[in-house]
Formats: sequence, structure tokens, C-alpha cells
Amino acid sequence: MNEFLFDMIASELEDAVGKENCSTREIDKITHSVDYYWLSRMWADRGLRMPEADMVVSPKDAKEVSKVLKIANYYKIPVTTWGGGGGTQGGAIPVCGGIVLDTKRMDKIYNVNEKAMYIECGTGTIYKHLEWMANERGKATMHYPSSLTCSTVGGFLAHRGIGVVSTKYGKIDDMVLGMEVVLPNGDIIETSPAPKHAAGPDLNQMFIGSEGTLGIMTKAQIRIYDQPEERRFRGFLFKNMTDAFSASRELLQKFKPSVMRLYNEAETATLIKKIVGVEKPGAFMNIAIEGVSELVEVEEKILLSTFAKYGAEDLGSEYGKKWWDEKITFFYPGHMMDLPQMFGTMDTIAPYDKIENIYWEMKKAIETNFPMARFIAHFSHWYEWGCMIYDRFIVDNPPKDPHEALKLHNEIWTCGVRTALANGGVVNDHHGVGIKLGRLMKEQYGPAMQVFEGLKKQLDPNGILNPYKLGL
Repeated sequence: MNEFLFDMIASELEDAVGKENCSTREIDKITHSVDYYWLSRMWADRGLRMPEADMVVSPKDAKEVSKVLKIANYYKIPVTTWGGGGGTQGGAIPVCGGIVLDTKRMDKIYNVNEKAMYIECGTGTIYKHLEWMANERGKATMHYPSSLTCSTVGGFLAHRGIGVVSTKYGKIDDMVLGMEVVLPNGDIIETSPAPKHAAGPDLNQMFIGSEGTLGIMTKAQIRIYDQPEERRFRGFLFKNMTDAFSASRELLQKFKPSVMRLYNEAETATLIKKIVGVEKPGAFMNIAIEGVSELVEVEEKILLSTFAKYGAEDLGSEYGKKWWDEKITFFYPGHMMDLPQMFGTMDTIAPYDKIENIYWEMKKAIETNFPMARFIAHFSHWYEWGCMIYDRFIVDNPPKDPHEALKLHNEIWTCGVRTALANGGVVNDHHGVGIKLGRLMKEQYGPAMQVFEGLKKQLDPNGILNPYKLGL
């Protein structure tokens, strides 16, 4: 783009959102080019520059977002939405330059409705702020991911995020009543006055998980819940993963705990030993049950009798409570993988008749094809029909050359995800697809991918929104 045209477009954007909310400063462009995606951090660590936006724009509401998208459509400029920058899949990286639309000014609280039990807020709101607001009223959001303090409502919606009490309360898509969305052409729509109705397909679900490729979510009604009367914890040690799977599947047919966290033997012997203090070998599992005290009492008895059938050693409440208190510590420096290590979390999900086999096959595929990689895993989001694997690879001494490191990183990811797909899993459970895994979307969906492509073509014919993400 020539300098004259750039200045003309910049003046239009400044008129749309205010001069002080448009930036071409190097520091702003650089900080909006590196998220928590390993490749972006490695690239920067090696002294290289990731693709950068030409301008960072910060609208305050849907009307200003609409103005920005109309300008971008006219000039056919790419627009990449940026929330807290905590994503791991490169979904917020402006790979084609253009405009980065930073949502964090859209953090207004519009309504706290204690009768209908929701908070209506801008999608640039940091989720922890919602939790504080709910807590002040004796309520809770019940959405507690590790990135709670640094990620936005819109980021969780865009990637279909999940938190540690999901087994009882669900994923982020279970916590949304309605949304305001700006379409690529600038039209502002509201999805629905209520979810789960029969008046056609659910528009909420069309935009949740779409990673900013079909529209920009600007406002959402997020459910809140009464604080539980009681929350009890229980730690268990299983002799093997097979017994743990069987016990968990049976338990989920009886009731839903809030937390179910099963760690394989390798992660029990490392992270769990270090942070929680479990010294014995085996597969550690933490359970939390919560709600009305009378029900908690009954559910704890069911839990103990069910797990006893499968030989689980009852460790009491100490380790379970310790896990809850330290649940974010797992992600602090010194505990979490970090540069110079190479690492990735290849979370997938499947029904019970497939999930254990996926675990063993992914473990074998990574350890056989990449002997320099360690494989650890836990299982943290459970349903009556199946559960999710949070499996990780770690390479302690990756190639120093950034291009060789990128190649190895992508090879490991491709191997792991293809193994999951071949055995009944999916590309990803709750971190998203982004630029990292877009190439594998057609392998999961086959001819069904044309549904996504058709939506993209119809809603965004100029292809301005978050290009090359989600395989679109």
C-alpha cells in the first residue's frame, strides 16, 4: 500500500474511533504480533519479527466496530481481532498485516441481572472482572480456566473455552444466553433473546468457536450461579489408567462432580508430586463435589463406593484441597513448560469407547516418532458420554535454528493430531485451531468443511476477517 493511501485510510479510522485509539507505533504493532503460541514466542526469542499489523485500532462498542469493518471492506484490508493475547494457537496473529482490532476498550458492564442470573458485558472484559462482580453479589461465573485473569470474554467465546469446573457447569457455550455480533459488512445483529430454542439453528453456536472469522462478538450475556453451600474435595490414586477410566465413566452415569482431574503416571510423578505433594506412584485423580449440602453428602458416599470398586486408594481431602488452592500455580514459571523448551498441548475429545485408545496411540506415536519428546497427559473435562485428553509434548533441547524448530514443532503437532483423528478424536477440544491447526480441518470434516466455507463466503465475501485461521 502506498504512503498516500495509507494516510487516507488512517484518517478514516481515526475519525471512526478517535485518533487516540489508532496506533502505528512500533511497540504497539510488535506487542500485538506475539501471543502465547509457541512459534510466535520462539520466533521473537530468536530475534525475528512476526507478521505485524499496519495499525492497531481500539473501538469502544459495536457502532465503532461497524465503522471499522465498513472501511476495511471498502479497501479490502484484513482485520484480526485481539483480546488478551493469551491464545496458544496463533489465532490473534495478523498474518496478513492490515488492522488489529483490539477489543479491550469494550469492557463495559451493561447489566447485572440477578433475577435471570446473567451479566451483560462487552466482550473485551477480562473474565476475572466478571467473577469479582458476581462474587460481590454472592454469585459466581463458574468459569475458571488457567487464563482467567488475562483473557477476555470474547477470547473464550471465540475459541470455545472451558474451565476447571466444566464437568458440572459446562463449557463457555453453555454459559451464554445471547450475543451482539458485528458482521463483516458492518451490520450489527443480536443472536437471540434466549438460547436452545426451536426457531431455527442457534446463532450463538455459529459464532462461538469461529475465532473471529465470521463476525466480531461485541457484547454477551454471561450466566452467573449461586455460590455452592459446600464444596468438598477428595484425592484418589489408581493403579492404572484403565481402572481410572472405568470408575469415572460409571460415576458420570450417577451424578456430575464439578472437578474431575485424572493425571497419568508420568504427570503424577512430576507436577503432582511437586505441587500437590503426592509421593506414591500411580495415577492421581482429584474430585470436587459441590452444591446443596444434603446432596453433597449423598454424592460423596456414591463417589467413595464407586471408586472403591475399581481399587482406588482414597487419599482423603488434603490433596484435593491442595490441588484446588494451587490450580493456577501449575501454570507459573518453574512449573509450566517455557522457552527454551519446545512444547504443545494437543487436547482432543472422544466418547468412552475411543478415548483410552486415543491416549495410548498418541503416546506411542509421539514417543516412537520423536524420541527427543516427552509425553505427559491428564484428563480434565468429563461428560456422561466421554472425556477430553489434555496431552502435552515437551522437547527440552529443540533446534536453535528457528526454521528447523518451526519444522519440528509442526511435524510433532501433525503426527499427534492425525493420530487422534485416525482413532476417533477431533482436531482440538478447547484451545482452538488458529493458524497452527487450520491445515488439518479438512482432514477432520471432509466434505462437511464446505458448510464452514459456505458461511465464510456468504458472510465475508472479501475475506477480510482473520484470514488463514480455522482453515478458512
